[in-house]
Amino acid sequence: MNTHTFSPVSLTVAKFGGTSVADYAAMDRCADIILADPSVRVVVVSASSGVTNLLVALSAGVAENDKRLALLGQIAAIQYQILDALGRPAEVAATLDQLLTEMDKHSASLAHLPGEPARVDALLALGEQCSSLLFAELLRQRGEPARARDVREVMRTDSHHGRATPQLQELAQLAQGRWAVGLNAERIVTQGFIGADADGNTTTLGRGGSDFSAALLAEALGADNLAIWTDVDGIYSCDPRLVSGARPIPELSFDEAAEMATFGAKVLHPATILPAVRSGCAVFVGCSRSPELGGTWIRNQTELNPVYRAVSLRRNQTLLTVHSLNMLHAQGFLAELFAILARHRISVDLITTSEVSVALTLDSTGSDSGGRELLTPALLEELGQMCRVEVESGLALVAVIGNRIATTAGVGKRVFEVLENHNVRMICQGASAHNLCFLVDGNEVDPVVQELHGRLLEQA
Repeated sequence: MNTHTFSPVSLTVAKFGGTSVADYAAMDRCADIILADPSVRVVVVSASSGVTNLLVALSAGVAENDKRLALLGQIAAIQYQILDALGRPAEVAATLDQLLTEMDKHSASLAHLPGEPARVDALLALGEQCSSLLFAELLRQRGEPARARDVREVMRTDSHHGRATPQLQELAQLAQGRWAVGLNAERIVTQGFIGADADGNTTTLGRGGSDFSAALLAEALGADNLAIWTDVDGIYSCDPRLVSGARPIPELSFDEAAEMATFGAKVLHPATILPAVRSGCAVFVGCSRSPELGGTWIRNQTELNPVYRAVSLRRNQTLLTVHSLNMLHAQGFLAELFAILARHRISVDLITTSEVSVALTLDSTGSDSGGRELLTPALLEELGQMCRVEVESGLALVAVIGNRIATTAGVGKRVFEVLENHNVRMICQGASAHNLCFLVDGNEVDPVVQELHGRLLEQA
């Protein structure tokens, strides 16, 4: 459906993270951004900063009632501070009290039945419901027609609590049927991170899923742009906390951004790029506190395509190596190995093989892990029945990201000159023209990244 049939301007979906809606002053800055751009018709918000962490603590089951009530009190204080600044409108106050009462109810149940997946999702979803309620009221007080809409009206998922999979066709149908027609009359404020299964049960998309939610809604509504407003002014060539010479990147291709998101650039959730690529929706990443600084645009085509664009780092990596002589000139070993990993819902990042062994990297830091133990005893026992297993942890994955890396002479030489005094546990190149990756000891990685960035990007 052509978005221009219901909006006089191009359609933008804007997402604001937790720090961007942390308090009234932060929300007011976000309202300035929205009111300055008539194309923003759908606003997706995270929970106010700190709320989700408090809800996660409650979801683990807090048996001591005083401690549980203290955590609920901290959440209420964050939300009531915003409500007070809004003048405590009666209807909004009543709805907020109802949401806080639901938090109390769910957290009390989880105190007796900790970790129950459906109840955990119902509890975690309440943070976004509070912030969207309050933000919609702020926009109305600023004179803008706006309404908080429950994303569960359209965000259909499967029933895998904690890391639900969106059902794209149903999402598109529901979004077009229930939301698209009214976008010309009022702006919709809705929630990231949460959805509902076919039976109406609340689900969540995993930590970091608010960006993903916004991207899915942009795709479903046929948006031209997706704006991710966060606490940094774009995507940097490296983590500026680690590399003083890191600089913001004005534009990235979808391919480059996907590599950066996958290999450690925390500004963007890895899954966010996928809906944008499918729909051709341009993505902007900027700072809600200082929008005048600009940010990073991610598009299908960019004006410049340098060999070296960025250096990314991901810590706390696990290297799983399996050995079996049954692999030698045999068929089906890899298929069986990956079938086992799939049954245990393990996602593999990098892989290298020899005649009798396979080495795999697993990420224990990303949203896909959902905070759970990756290498469970059940998984290791099943693998042990078919091969010898070695596990190394405390490693770090470094990715050199750019263009034509697999076909440009001299890339390997420049990278491995930096590594001559370090032990490299694994190297992966060739599968993508946009990265060269390797694993090193986590205790040695900082100077490696700093020198790589200096040689490849600062001296370029």
